[in-house]
Amino acid sequence: MYQFIKYAVANGVATITLNRPEVYNALNDEITFELQDAFKEVGRDDRVRVVVFTGEGKAFCAGQDLKAAMGEEKRSFSASLHKRYNPLIRKMRNLKKPVIGRINGVAAGAGCSLALACDIMVIAEEAYLTEVFVNIGLVLDSGSSYFLPRLVGSAKAFELATMGTRIGGKEAVALGMANKAVPLADLDEAVRAYAGYYATAPTRAIGLMKQMLNKSGHAGLEEMLEYEAWCQDIAGASADYAEGVNAFLEKRQAEFSGK
Repeated sequence: MYQFIKYAVANGVATITLNRPEVYNALNDEITFELQDAFKEVGRDDRVRVVVFTGEGKAFCAGQDLKAAMGEEKRSFSASLHKRYNPLIRKMRNLKKPVIGRINGVAAGAGCSLALACDIMVIAEEAYLTEVFVNIGLVLDSGSSYFLPRLVGSAKAFELATMGTRIGGKEAVALGMANKAVPLADLDEAVRAYAGYYATAPTRAIGLMKQMLNKSGHAGLEEMLEYEAWCQDIAGASADYAEGVNAFLEKRQAEFSGK
C-alpha cells in the first residue's frame, strides 16, 4: 500500500511506522504525502481507536531529507511546508483519536515537530529530541514554534530552539515534553500499556477532550466554559456514556465501544 511507511491495524490500534531506516527515516516528499494519507485513513476507520506513530530502525525521524531537497531547483520552503508538513501536523492534531509517539531514537528538526505533535510521547532513555534547525540557519517549523513554548515555557523554548540542544529521554520527561521515558528494551511494553488503555477507552469522549485542550491554548475562560457545555452534550448522547453509567450502577467494568 505504501512505499516509505508501514501501516497496520490490530486490536483497535493503528501503527504507522516511518520506513526509511537507511537515512534515519528522513522525510522526502513521498513519505510526507504517505503520512498524510495514513492519518486520513485512521480518521475514517472505525476499527482504529488509537494510533502508535514510530520509526523503523535506530531513529524515529531525522527531519527533512537534505540530500533530496538539494536536488530540487528553486525550492520554496513555504510551498514545502504548505503542501507537505503543515497538512500532516493538522491531520495529527485534528484527529479525534489519540496519537502515541513511540520515540525509539533521534527525533530532529521536523522529526522533533512530529514527536511534539503526538498526544502522548513515550521515549527511550537512549533517544533524544533536538530542534536542529538553527544548525543550518533555519527557523522552527512544522508546529514546533507552537508546541515547544506550551510544553516547556518561553525561556526554555528559546534556549532549545536557538541552541539546538539535545534533550535525552529522561530530560524530555522532566521538561514536560514527553510523558514517559524507559530503557529502549522496555519501550514496546510501555507503549503497549498506553495503547491498550486507549484501545478500550471511550474514544468519542477522548476525541472531544483532545479538541477542547487544543482550543484552550488560544481561548479565554468564557469561551471554554461554553465549549465544554457544547462538547458535554455530544458526549452525553454517546453509547459510551450510556455504557459507563450502566456499568457504574451494575458495579462492573465498562466495555466501551468507542461510539
